Amino acid sequence: MKSLLPLSVSLFALAMAGCGEKSDELPVDGRDFDGVGYSKPAPYTGRVIDGYLRNARVWLDIDGDSQYSPGPLTVVLDSGTEVILPDGEPTAMSGANGVFSLDTQALVRDPAEAPDIDPREYSLYALTLPGKTVEQLPDGDRPVDIAYLMSAPPGVRQVTPLTTLARYRSLAGEGSSVSGSADSLMANVNLLSDYIQSGDQRAHAYARAFARFMASQFPEPYNEALAANGADGTERLMSRQAAYLLGLSLVQNVPDIVAIVDEAASPGGYADVDVGNLALPEVALDLSDPMLLTRQVVSAQSEYGDLPASPSSLMTTAELSFDYEPDGRVRVISAEGCMAPSMTELARLVSVGGRMASLDTQWLPSISLSLQSRVAYENDGVDERLTFDWDNQRIYFETTTQCQEGLADTSEFGGPPEVTYGWVREDDGVAELTATSDNEVRVLQLDYANGTPLFAGHRLLVNEVEQAVLSLGELAECVPVLDVEGSSHVVSAQQNYSYAAIDAPVGFDALTLEFDTRNEYFRLLRYSFADMALAGLDHVSSDGGFDWIMVYPEGGATDYVDDQPNLIADAYLTGPRTPADCGREFEEVPFGVFGQISYEYQRLSGYLAEQVQ
Repeated sequence: MKSLLPLSVSLFALAMAGCGEKSDELPVDGRDFDGVGYSKPAPYTGRVIDGYLRNARVWLDIDGDSQYSPGPLTVVLDSGTEVILPDGEPTAMSGANGVFSLDTQALVRDPAEAPDIDPREYSLYALTLPGKTVEQLPDGDRPVDIAYLMSAPPGVRQVTPLTTLARYRSLAGEGSSVSGSADSLMANVNLLSDYIQSGDQRAHAYARAFARFMASQFPEPYNEALAANGADGTERLMSRQAAYLLGLSLVQNVPDIVAIVDEAASPGGYADVDVGNLALPEVALDLSDPMLLTRQVVSAQSEYGDLPASPSSLMTTAELSFDYEPDGRVRVISAEGCMAPSMTELARLVSVGGRMASLDTQWLPSISLSLQSRVAYENDGVDERLTFDWDNQRIYFETTTQCQEGLADTSEFGGPPEVTYGWVREDDGVAELTATSDNEVRVLQLDYANGTPLFAGHRLLVNEVEQAVLSLGELAECVPVLDVEGSSHVVSAQQNYSYAAIDAPVGFDALTLEFDTRNEYFRLLRYSFADMALAGLDHVSSDGGFDWIMVYPEGGATDYVDDQPNLIADAYLTGPRTPADCGREFEEVPFGVFGQISYEYQRLSGYLAEQVQ
């Protein structure tokens, strides 16, 4: 295992004094201030505290992955010199009164080869072990039932729920961990202190509540693994990003937790708060840290007039923003300009419980070609939005624009939504999705025969009258021809489908989906649809038939995601093409398009970090 040391010492670490033998006696707030140079190594000591915790696993996180790393561990210094730690990261179990002692002898190097590795430059971590870690309380010892992970800013040698908050506040960019205090919510609370030694009952109450919240989010499979016979906390169970998401969730939920503790303390003081009976927030997390669609930029109006037009002449007409819950469920989709909510995509999203990452290919394109979209886009603020109420199985669409035919626009949000969606689920997914507005009820009935995760058959009824039926044939794969195997987009599978609709263009019935299924891809390259409302716009030249063409990042590109290779980069709305042979290189985007949508993605951890800044 190899680790890169940080390029620079943090300001916090630079403020610390030496950690020789004279630094073993900790001040109350857990930091080193004695000014002794780091010359003769001494055990790196500290405490693990919720109450004082005995038999918790503690380690110095030298490689920055938030879990214990065994040896041999190769550390690369700034100079490029490689240093091998045969026994891995210094680690120990905490003892009585939560005290731990790490052997840092291996961090002392031969000066002729490399400088010493200063432990004060790295964060300490502590992990409780269910049924094995014991909390020391005034009325006796109590085993810890559920695991949770704590850490501390570099140089701080007490590991508590409060130091965990300090560390992740700093990592999330929400204030400095150096100050030792939180914002006005926790005024006069030192986040780095030994609150038991100082007798700070308020800090202790917050810490106990934070610990319980952190334990509630710790994944049950990890908890079971740590409770098993022989487990000692050195097991590598959690990724660096999972640990970061847990810490980030604590930062996000601190205002609510503090308010709950303060309310409970108001009658009799913080010493009397029964943390076990507090109704703390229940927040699910997606610790896989997926890449999520966060923004679409829509271009659908030509500088020169009518559509189709050259992609380079298109102007931005809308921007869509996707907001998420911490578990990756879509919360709100907002549009500056106009959107075109797709019932088939809403049904697909509902089928996976709103978790966008579970779609693999996220949010197949839809678009408004109304000239009113750019008018709305050029004015500040959100113009349309979809709000998801997963608990009550409802989605609400609101608009303040004149883009949506048949929907009364208003000057601002509020009041009844223009469209309300509800659904019925079956084992395969959504059986029926209903969209109700003032003047019509649209019902989409899903047919999963020969369906794929990207496409299902359906029947559409408007006010109980059948409008369209889409039926899928079987997916048929083929062998790409030899001279296109290295191409970025190759049609390696096709699926025929029929489309019968009241207002479909003549001959628009026998159609073909085209896919790239090489290299474990499942990329939809092209699909056709009919929309007479789009074709009926004065500036749009179409008989009602359209194609969506999808473009994906090439392997190795900066926007290519190894674990999510089916994320669309750009989608182009074109006129319908005649299907060609399977096995060919997929054609480039034509000169004339009706619109373009560019996709932007972000890791869930990055998205959530932005929400707390």
